[in-house]
Amino acid sequence: MREPLFYKIIRPLLYIWFKLKINPTVIGKENIPIKGRCVLAGNHTNNLDCFSLGYGTKRCVRFVAKDELAKGVKGIFFKMMGIVPVNRKIHDKSVIPTCVKYLNKEAIMGIFPEGTINRTKDIIMPFKKGAVVMAIKTNSPIVPFAINGKYKKNELKIIFGKPYYPKTEDAEKEIEILEDKVIDLIKRLGEK
Repeated sequence: MREPLFYKIIRPLLYIWFKLKINPTVIGKENIPIKGRCVLAGNHTNNLDCFSLGYGTKRCVRFVAKDELAKGVKGIFFKMMGIVPVNRKIHDKSVIPTCVKYLNKEAIMGIFPEGTINRTKDIIMPFKKGAVVMAIKTNSPIVPFAINGKYKKNELKIIFGKPYYPKTEDAEKEIEILEDKVIDLIKRLGEK
């Protein structure tokens, strides 16, 4: 699948900025397929998390993002970056079909199943089912990830787990498996 032209132009600049400003430790980026579809799914800690995922791969990552990002002047930027906007105030039925369309064209979809930044003391908030539903519908592997630390120079860590395929079509069961994998990755980062 062809990536948005704007993404191709802006990505190298964002990569350099992110490297100079944050310089995160990235573990397991070899787990992101170099071609073919996949769903990147993990915890949400900061508005900059999408940059962390993009930093981990040279491939274009299309993100599911709150629809507020697709509005106004900044909306032009985010739309040109290829986001899939979601209205979080309703059960937005347009998101899964759009993501399925991209996955069927061999794209990478990035999603934060918590649905918002986790500001609780819990390790993660309960995941919504979208990530596993789109993976099941397209027979796509899921690459779980975890982000830990502050967005300050040399303090951020990102880990990508091994890709896996949902074994059933039971989204409730599969979301629990994904939650467990992300929690394990967060704990691993805490040990490093």
